[in-house]
Formats: sequence, structure tokens, C-alpha cells
Amino acid sequence: MKQPLDDNYWMEQALLYAKQAEQLNEIPVGAVLVKDNQLIAAGYNRSITDNDPSAHAEMIAVREAGKVLNNYRLIDCTLYVTLEPCSMCAGLLVHSRIARLVYGAADAKTGSAGSIMNLLQEPRLNHQVEVSGGVLAEPCASIISQFFKRRRAEIKAAKKAARQLLEP
Repeated sequence: MKQPLDDNYWMEQALLYAKQAEQLNEIPVGAVLVKDNQLIAAGYNRSITDNDPSAHAEMIAVREAGKVLNNYRLIDCTLYVTLEPCSMCAGLLVHSRIARLVYGAADAKTGSAGSIMNLLQEPRLNHQVEVSGGVLAEPCASIISQFFKRRRAEIKAAKKAARQLLEP
């Protein structure tokens, strides 16, 4: 009998998608959607590339999963994402009836699975999502922090170069 793959395995897969986002100079967040221990869909941030503020990794994976499963309800599915979802994505997970969310790094600024709010387990909503956070948190947080560190250095260098052009 085939052994079920664990949360670490699937989060490692999500990290591979985050690296694809990084190659596009997008915020490196990746997501994989799993049902019955099978990969159904995946996504990575494409907001900048697609000029679409809703093109988050979770949104792309859920949209693709709906097509693959031929259903807008993703019952009995688990979404693995490298960063705690924002309120937009958390709302998507509630509406799609995802059973479980597993995320890597917490997001103290926009996290809506427990950091600034917990939209996924709001008792007044018609669906609650089981949440597991902190899976491979260090590598998930590291890829994002390294990305922003690099971006800040690039911006600083560009400003310096622009000042040098203006100097006599």
C-alpha cells in the first residue's frame, strides 16, 4: 500500500512553486492543492506579471483545481501555501469549502489565518477551515525575507545611480 505523503512533502512542493514566482521577480509564494494524496493543482504569485491584484498563489491554485475537479466546491481538499493567506485568499478558501489549510510562514501584516485575524475559523461564516501553520516555516519565511532584502538593495542602488547622474 502506498504511504500517504506528509505535510512537509507537500510544503516542499509549494516551495518549488514559490521559486518559480521569484524567477519572475514576483513575491515568492507558492501553493499546491491536494486531494486524496494527489496533486490536483498548483500556483504561484503572478500579480505583477499578470497586472492582476488577485493573482495570488492560492487564487491560481484554487481556480485551476475547480477546473480539474469540475466543481467550484473543493470539499476534502487541502491547500498548502508557503505564506499565511491574506483576507482575500482566506475568503476564497471559505467560499470554495476547502477542508484544510497548511501554511508555512506566518504573515504579521496581512495574515488572515490567525496572525491579524482568523477569517478561516470565523464561527459566523457558513464554513470553517481546519488550519495548520508553521510547516517548514523557516525556509518559507527565508525565501520571502531574502527576496525583499534583495529588492531593497536593488532600489537603493537604483536611487544612488540616479543621484550620480544628476550630480555635476
